[in-house]
Amino acid sequence: MASFRERAAKGLQAGDTFTISRTFTDDDITLFAKISGDYNPVHFDACFAKAKKFSAPICHGLLTASMITEIGGQIGWLASGMTFKFKAPVYICETITCTWTITEIDKKGRAKASITITKEDGVTVIEAEISGIIPIDESRDILRQMLSEGDSTNGLTNREKIR
Repeated sequence: MASFRERAAKGLQAGDTFTISRTFTDDDITLFAKISGDYNPVHFDACFAKAKKFSAPICHGLLTASMITEIGGQIGWLASGMTFKFKAPVYICETITCTWTITEIDKKGRAKASITITKEDGVTVIEAEISGIIPIDESRDILRQMLSEGDSTNGLTNREKIR
């Protein structure tokens, strides 16, 4: 099966779907807080989380949404707009799956995609719409060269699946 990056180097099309799954840990929450500066106690303190009607501390919404940028980065998508609807919390150690489907591409490589992130039980946690520019022409040639040279920036290959 071709990697996400290999698929982008061959040429993306409307209807292409990419899927990854991930389980965020306590360490992920701590690292994201350090990077983002978001130390909201809802992510760290059980009593505070319960006061907000959650059963335990929750993952940062944008950490969860980072799965979208993980796929986008692997396919060379340059984002120009993102809209998120946060629908349900994600708790530490829950496995979630991000499904990204390209819905439109024009001749200049401007594209749109629809994304859904779900829990194992099927509950949707995020719905998103994004727009951006996909690799075409010279940038696809560069992706092919990167792949032929071993592509040290292609960090997703162990978790990716294309449908």
